[in-house]
Amino acid sequence: MTSLQDIFQVILIGIGATAFMDLWLMLVKRMGVPTLNFALLGRWVGHLFQGRFAHPSISKAEPIQHEAAWGWITHYATGMAFAALLVIVQGAGWAAHPTPGPAIAVGACTVIAPLFVMQPAMGAGFASSRTPTPLKNCLRSLVNHTVFGLGLYLSATVIAALFAAMVRPA
Repeated sequence: MTSLQDIFQVILIGIGATAFMDLWLMLVKRMGVPTLNFALLGRWVGHLFQGRFAHPSISKAEPIQHEAAWGWITHYATGMAFAALLVIVQGAGWAAHPTPGPAIAVGACTVIAPLFVMQPAMGAGFASSRTPTPLKNCLRSLVNHTVFGLGLYLSATVIAALFAAMVRPA
């Protein structure tokens, strides 16, 4: 049975891992590497609510109200969902005693979502096939999602230590 503490822990792991990935994305952006504009993710989500899944180019689709906010909300909600996937696959015991292997593996596997769902739906093609540098874009996505996996592990480690400290007798 899942407790509210387990759910809260998974939410915190997902938020922490997503924030870790965002720090990574800010770093690579400062080095001149293009990263996803989360407003475009929000635009795509907004169009999903209107019944439109695929676009020739999401950047040319009609903007939606509050698309940047929708993009960031979706980004963090997805991070929480992937954290839940990790804990479901590994069991709640993993969250109490995290190990890096499963977290990094799950993080790397999450690259399936952008390569085979989001990019095609946003007009970039399967695995960035409609972009000028598909292999480079795929590798960049894989690295970003592997960093997310590292963030899953680091967040879970910090959160497990905090939860353990809260329940330790004084």
